[in-house]
Amino acid sequence: MPKINNDRALRDALNGLDPQQQRILGSRFAHHVIHLSKDERVNRAIEVGMREDVAPGELEDAFKAAKAYATKTYTDCGKDTDWLAQADHFVAAAAAAALTPDALLTEKQNRAWKAAMQARMAVNCTLIEEDDAPETSEVEHQYALTEAFPG
Repeated sequence: MPKINNDRALRDALNGLDPQQQRILGSRFAHHVIHLSKDERVNRAIEVGMREDVAPGELEDAFKAAKAYATKTYTDCGKDTDWLAQADHFVAAAAAAALTPDALLTEKQNRAWKAAMQARMAVNCTLIEEDDAPETSEVEHQYALTEAFPG
């Protein structure tokens, strides 16, 4: 991959990936924020999403688990200011985005891009709560992951 130093270059690179590559890289984006997840099913879904050799049924189950948890936790977003709970929601949303079946995607949607944005939201929630910025921003980490991805 060429050098990525802005979101336009990131999006262009992600749009050049096939659906399986989008799933794997999107799951890697989610994996980078997995420490913010409170649900073991979401964590397993992320692990499944990163595998190349995965059965369609496993992918479907992983998507359903991540989507169900993201939907369940969505109702709590905005009700209170539990930013870590909201970060947990966005990790599940990142996993669900990466694992979205082809039939549920529109032509312009990209699994990896959506997963990247959800992962950034998870990190932003923790920054509000903890006020402790990581040494490398989530954006920079995503650029580096994409550059190193064999696509």
